[in-house]
This record gives sequence, C-alpha cells and structure tokens, in this order.
Amino acid sequence: MTATAEFAGVPLPKYADFVVAGRDLSTAPLAKRAEALVEAGLLPHHVVAAVSDRLAATEAEIVGPSCVATPDPSTVGASTQAELIDRLSDAMGSFISRNALDVFVVIDVASTQPPVPDRPEYHDPDLLRAALCEKDRMVLPASALTALAAIRNGAAYSCFTPSPSMGVPALRSLADDADILCGGQDAKTGQTLLRTVLAPMFASRAMTVHSWAGTNLLGGGDGATLADPVAVQSKLASKQRGIQQMLGGSVNAPLHIDYVPDLGETKVAWDHIHATGFLGGQITLQTIWSAPDSALAAPLVLDVARLLAMARMRGAHGVVGELGFFFKEPWGSSTHSLAAQYEALVQWAQSFATPVPADR
Repeated sequence: MTATAEFAGVPLPKYADFVVAGRDLSTAPLAKRAEALVEAGLLPHHVVAAVSDRLAATEAEIVGPSCVATPDPSTVGASTQAELIDRLSDAMGSFISRNALDVFVVIDVASTQPPVPDRPEYHDPDLLRAALCEKDRMVLPASALTALAAIRNGAAYSCFTPSPSMGVPALRSLADDADILCGGQDAKTGQTLLRTVLAPMFASRAMTVHSWAGTNLLGGGDGATLADPVAVQSKLASKQRGIQQMLGGSVNAPLHIDYVPDLGETKVAWDHIHATGFLGGQITLQTIWSAPDSALAAPLVLDVARLLAMARMRGAHGVVGELGFFFKEPWGSSTHSLAAQYEALVQWAQSFATPVPADR
C-alpha cells in the first residue's frame, strides 16, 4: 500500500534498506518454508529464486529456541523472567550494533496468546521489575517479554496479534518514559477489514443493525493456535470491539472461529447482517470472504515497518493513532471506519514530506 501514488512524496525507506532478523521456534530453513508457500500457491517460484540470497542473509540473523520469549523461563534454561528479558534485549542490541542500524523496528507476529488476569504488578513498573526477578515466577506473558526487550532497545513497536504485549499498563508507562514510537495491535486483514467498510455505511444511512453474526474457518498455523479455547478469547474480543463502537454497542454479534486443517493457508469468513431501514423495511446482507491470510498480512507488515521507521528517523515518538488503519485495535484512536482511518493515515504520512518550493 505504501508503494501507491498517495505515498509517492513520503520519505519512506526502501525495501532494500531493511535488514531482517527474528526469533523462531521452527528450525525449518526459510528456503524450505518459501517452497511450501510456492506449493500452496501463495508465491510464484521465480520470486523465491530471486530472493534466495536475502533469505540466506535473514536466516543468519534468526535467533533460535534458547532466546525465544516464553512465559516459563526454565524451558530455555533461565531462572527468572528478568534473565530471559536480558537475553532477548542483548540479542536485539547485538543485531542493532552488528548492522549499524539507524532505526530499529520490532513487529510481533508470533502466535496469538490468551488474555491474562490483571495483577497489581501490571500497574506499577517498580512492582513489575521486582516480580520479574523472582525465581520461577511467571509474571508476564511471552508477548510482553518481547515488548519489554524492544522498549529497552528504543525500538519502534507494533503487535500484529491480539496478545497482551504492550497492553500491560506498566509496559505502556515504560514505553512513554522511553519515548517509544508505537502504533496498533492485531492486524485487520479479512473479515474485520470488510466490517469496517460496511458498518459505517449502515450507520451513515440510518439503518439499524440488529445482529451481525460471523463465522471464521481457518487452516494453517493460525487456525491451529485459535483452536485452543483459551487462546481464541483474545481474538474474539479484539474482533468484537470495532462492531460495537461503530454501531453503538447494542448489536447482537455472535462470532465463531473454527479450525479446518484442510483449508491450509486459506481463511474463509461468513457474515450474516440483519438490519431495518425506513419504515421498518427488512434488510439482510450476507458476505463471504475467502483469501490466503498470510498473503494479506505480509504486505501490512512491510507497510507498518516502513511507516514506523520513517517516523522514528524523523523524531516521532509516542502512540501513532493514524496507524490504526492497519489494526483491529487502533492504539491512540477510537476510530474504526476504514475510510476515515485511511484519510487520517495519508494526512499523517504526507506531513513528513518535504514541501516543494513555490515557483518564483
């Protein structure tokens, strides 16, 4: 999206300017995983061949299981979560210095984690620091460990899942103190994307939506993760917020997510909308969305990385509400309408463009 005409004058970094790294539990080579995407019809074979050198370079920057965020530090040989955070932070710092980076961006694309019960430590940075040093105590979820390590390294940050991450108030406080640039959580790529287009239409035409029922069918790793009845609660809550905000909070909106392994990378979303219009006229709208989910999310990761890097290099900090265009949970904004979000994003991005001097 950031390669379109609306962003032509925006000083975004080039794709080739990025050095990509990460942490991964999988030991499968990136080239093998790229071949699997070719077999699934998500990538043309010639594209994989063209980027084989970059894949190899990225492979060398991937940190293995001993430095993966996990709520239980003992599983990776650490005695406290503080020790594990130190490992994560040191790995990030080494990557930054080794590659002489001008700016560091962290985007969490790990599997969705379940909601966590509130704790006093989540509201007091000092209490949190002390608790993290207690042996064998699991205080923060894995996503928050990553976020804390990112904060320590001054990263621009975003989370593409509904995992707790920077939603822990104490972490948000630490991010504010460190002038961290961040924006948005849980990428909207399919069903919610369509909902944020349609819901404002009903509202602007004074049509009353009584129910908006939805079902998601997922294959692949995302579907397997969300088959967990605990983990799926984060996703269900995230998907519901936009509908209630756009339509007034009184809509009956049951939502189901089912794992269908043979769908592979395909995500199918069904919606049934019941509304009334002028003089009680009955309105029904049914939609079907079917698409390879990872192919929808991947370009958004690139867009968000470019926008965060650009803004950070120009001194921006704090929460960027305009990046809500990409997310189900727009940090720093209560707007969910896609059209309104797009307009705000373009205006924000263009504010970084160098003005063209008037002709004399």
